[in-house]
Formats: sequence, C-alpha cells, structure tokens
Amino acid sequence: MACKFHAFMNFTLPAYRFSRSWVRRTLLAAVCSACAVLALPASAERADRFQKLRVEADQQGKIDLVNNVVTFNGNVVVTRGTMVIRAARVELRETASGYHNAVAFGADGKPATFRQKRDGVDETIEGEAERLEYDGRADTVKFVNRASVRRLRGASVADEISGNVVSYDSTSEVFSVSGTPATSPTQPGGRVRAVLSPRDGTAAAEEAAQAASRAISSPPAPPPAPPPASPPAPPRADPTPGAPR
Repeated sequence: MACKFHAFMNFTLPAYRFSRSWVRRTLLAAVCSACAVLALPASAERADRFQKLRVEADQQGKIDLVNNVVTFNGNVVVTRGTMVIRAARVELRETASGYHNAVAFGADGKPATFRQKRDGVDETIEGEAERLEYDGRADTVKFVNRASVRRLRGASVADEISGNVVSYDSTSEVFSVSGTPATSPTQPGGRVRAVLSPRDGTAAAEEAAQAASRAISSPPAPPPAPPPASPPAPPRADPTPGAPR
C-alpha cells in the first residue's frame, strides 16, 4: 500500500525563524504519521480560521531554514475546517505572529483549486488558478493567472467570476477581480467576465425561478408547417392531326 506524507501544522514559533527543536519535532511527527490518515469533522464555516492547518502530500516535506519555508510536493491537500486547497506543490510559511501563509502551485494543464463552504447556507465557494495565495491572518485567497471563481447553491452555479487575478475575502465575503491584456479560454480578449444571479429570497430570484419553471414545463412551439404543394399542371392535349399548329 502506497503511503502518503501527512503533517499536522499546529506549531508556535518564539521567533520568525524556524528553531532546530521545532525542525526535529516536525520531522519526527511527519515520519511517525507517514502512513496515517488524519480525519477530523469540519466545524462551523466562520470558525475555519481558528482550526488547525493540516497538510497531506505524496512526498516528504522539505524545510528551508534560510527562507523559512516548508515545501510539500505531489498531490498536496491543505485543509482547515471546511477549506480545502489542492495543488501539485505548496509552500507554507509561519509568520512571527503565528499565522500560516501558503502558496499553492498547479501543474501543467492542472490548476490549483480552492473550496470552502459558506456559513449558515447551502452554498460553497470554489475556484482554480495557476497559483493560489492564502493569507491565514487576513483569511483571504488570491487566485493568480487564469483565475475562475464560482459560488455554488447546492450543486448549481449561481455566480461566476474570471480574470487574471481574483481575490476573495472569506470574512467580508467580498470579491475583487482584474483582467490582463493576454487572452485565455476563460478570458476572451483578456477582459474580466462575471455571470451573476439574483440573491435567494428576493423578488428577482422568484421571478427568475418562475420563468425557468415555465421554460421547462412548456414544450417548445413546433416549427411552422411548410406550405401545401401546388397540384401538378394537367398534361397538354396533342393537337388534332392536320390542324394548323
């Protein structure tokens, strides 16, 4: 059975640089949990930022004491409560204040992805980009290069925003988006694109739902019938023999 690398990121540093004692503890914990699966139930969405950060990867982590970075490679999954980040590579930092910042990188043809449930409603924010930048203190995510972010109601897409850079503040639930001169399949002409639907419980949402229901229940009108064909002309009689033509 193939083993995956798991790390339980719940450490506090006395200074910004990683201490040698922390390095030993982290490596020991990683080795001991190399074939264990950490699974805890997700808590309330608003409380995601107060949950412990967990990292799972196919390969062992690499700790850079000079640049204060822990790097994970190979199908990396970062979770914190209901928040899930998936990427080919993740660089994790802890600030002097003890907050975690992460930069997630996608692979060729496979972007890094983000998913988090909204608080108190059956809605989820999900998106992808070539690079994701997560700020644990501000509780924000920046989607960089070919970014696309969606708000799902259940399994249906309610809103969608795409651009070169999309920023999402999960505390204030505010998006910001910017375009780029370059073109991509999700950004024709490098323009910012947004598709929005009415908020649930509003008159606009009710009218839209009724219109959609009528469109589904009413069969499309049949195409107009072609005009009737003209009857064939009667054959001309042969002239009487000997009669002048």
